[in-house]
Amino acid sequence: MKQTDAESLTNKHQALTHSEQKTVLSHVQREVDHWYLNTIMLKGIDVPFKYRRKKLYKSLHNQQVNITYYATKETVAGFELEVMKIVRIKVC
Repeated sequence: MKQTDAESLTNKHQALTHSEQKTVLSHVQREVDHWYLNTIMLKGIDVPFKYRRKKLYKSLHNQQVNITYYATKETVAGFELEVMKIVRIKVC
């Protein structure tokens, strides 16, 4: 049986997590150094998920997505916050 892209990624990199059919509550895009930094919040999860793209995309607000991500820390104004970095995102 053929592995999906998400399965092959999570098998190669143990730190990755894959979640399916998560509802996006908010989606913000802002330009940072010729890239668009996308931040999404998912229903039932209090941690922001971030990823970068070269172009603006349509809003993911109220969409269901499949995501592959890993946890990392980010320092903002002297406070350390947990952030999820998205490796792969796909609208269901």
